[in-house]
Amino acid sequence: MMTVSISIASGKGGVGKTNCAVNLSLALCKQGKKVVLFDTDFGMANAHILLGTNPRHSAASFLKGEAKLDDILTEAPQNLKFIAGGSGLLELLNLNNETRYRMLQSLSSLEDQIDYLIVDTPAGASDSTLFFTSATDIPLVVLVAEPTSFLDAYALIKAAHIEKGLTQFSVMVNMANSASSAQQNFKKFSEICNRFLDVKLTYAGMVPQSNAIRRSIVKRKPITIGMPSSPEAKLFTDLANKIPSLPHNEHDGITFFSKDKG
Repeated sequence: MMTVSISIASGKGGVGKTNCAVNLSLALCKQGKKVVLFDTDFGMANAHILLGTNPRHSAASFLKGEAKLDDILTEAPQNLKFIAGGSGLLELLNLNNETRYRMLQSLSSLEDQIDYLIVDTPAGASDSTLFFTSATDIPLVVLVAEPTSFLDAYALIKAAHIEKGLTQFSVMVNMANSASSAQQNFKKFSEICNRFLDVKLTYAGMVPQSNAIRRSIVKRKPITIGMPSSPEAKLFTDLANKIPSLPHNEHDGITFFSKDKG
């Protein structure tokens, strides 16, 4: 199997994107997959907090030449490997594409060692988000049932489509009231996108509004580990099971684990 790269993106902050990235990564690990979670949200990096890990090095150390790739791969629960973003570093917020490309090329050396690379991108449609989203096989957009989330997710998909040529997007609805309302919200959102853009959206799954998830975040113990038999953990397992069937983007841009090796 080729290494599959998945970006977790959202139009706005506060929709639970990082929690989804962490729990999806752990759900894949529980299936015996080898997974690296890469936090590219260099300004507000917080995946390490949700994982309860304290990385000695971050992507920042690597990009400054202070650490090798092996040094920045932190051990996390369930044999997950994790690359911390390094928060609040202004020079990292203004990375140019050349520096991002260097990071992307370096991670290519992991291709034979891992099954999945999960990339937690900054909320919104910044250059950094568009770069990392277009570099992955599967862009997974996290949405909540609020007008602002719809508007901002639409803006993100439009930018990725127009600037980067992406046509396939997977969508998961977070903090949903029920499975059926999640499906309805996806359908509504999909219709808006299809009306104005030549893109295809695929429903990846949902996770409900949940006190158990809120408590797991406060405790720094992801729900897939702290409450593995909970309905919420099962929904992350369902999402992990769906990943192999989600459509990939085919485009000429720069990607992780470039497929054109010869």
